[in-house]
Amino acid sequence: MESATSQPLLQVEHLKKYFPVKGGFLRRIVAQLKAVDDVSFTVRAHRTLGLVGESGCGKSTLGRAILRLHEPTAGRVILDGDDVTALGGEALTAKRRQMQIIFQDPYASLNPRRTVAETVREPLDVHGIGAPAERRQRVEELLEHVGLRRNVMHRYPHEFSGGQRQRVGIARAIALNPKFIVADEPVSALDVSVQSQVLNLLVELQNEFGIAFLFISHDLAVVQHVSHDVGVMYLGKLVETASTEQLYAEPRHPYTRALMSAVPTPDPKSRRQRIILPGDVPSPVHPPSGCPFHPRCPEAMDVCSKEVPRHVNAGTDARPHWVDCHLFG
Repeated sequence: MESATSQPLLQVEHLKKYFPVKGGFLRRIVAQLKAVDDVSFTVRAHRTLGLVGESGCGKSTLGRAILRLHEPTAGRVILDGDDVTALGGEALTAKRRQMQIIFQDPYASLNPRRTVAETVREPLDVHGIGAPAERRQRVEELLEHVGLRRNVMHRYPHEFSGGQRQRVGIARAIALNPKFIVADEPVSALDVSVQSQVLNLLVELQNEFGIAFLFISHDLAVVQHVSHDVGVMYLGKLVETASTEQLYAEPRHPYTRALMSAVPTPDPKSRRQRIILPGDVPSPVHPPSGCPFHPRCPEAMDVCSKEVPRHVNAGTDARPHWVDCHLFG
């Protein structure tokens, strides 16, 4: 995804996150739930990578593993030249200033006992940035950046609407001037009328501060609006990655095509052929052999159940379009 002249800000290399499944009288580990299974991608500075897929495919777990909110099972995360997975202690604490997260639920992610000022100031307190007067001024500036007035500083989360609470969460996320933010479905809990305001705010902040985003969502229309590139996840794996323009114009993977067919079109005269996938998503504890999508794939071949598809470029060197599918390998 990166150009020859632009080194990626974030490199995720063969990242895995497995959760142990315990059973029996002694509660021994009997299996592994493969929430994220060998995922690799890059994100350039000032860019947004949208991450889409069905619920339970591992999107949120991937975002948290990148930030080490979930400790990765294997793989590497390199942010601005530093291997985040190899850091510890003070070095990791210092690196966390460059990477933040915006949570999905704007109410549950805020401490109801803390005022807005205390919530937004907390990252500054933790990292010991500025004197008390400077921190107060910084909080006022952050609130103005996200469209809130200074006079709300001493209010509590229950006194705000959902959109306003999410703005508080965004202010907290940008308090340390991070280079990279995981936005974990930041608008899915908001009314449609408020969603566009928050999305536009994120775009404005990216343009102003040059932040790179991993934007996680199940809403393909939202991802198209805010993303420069898009990755599609299925059962813990990244099955397709391309620029937003390429992916929406010509999706290659059969799973991506099925997702795209379900997106409503605003043109009442347009007739899109809906692709209905049979069956349910397999268990990540016992994923299928070969291609994980083959039990539901309308274009499955014999090889799909036997061999894991290679990661191939179905586009060009100038406009890469990565896909894990035997149709192109």
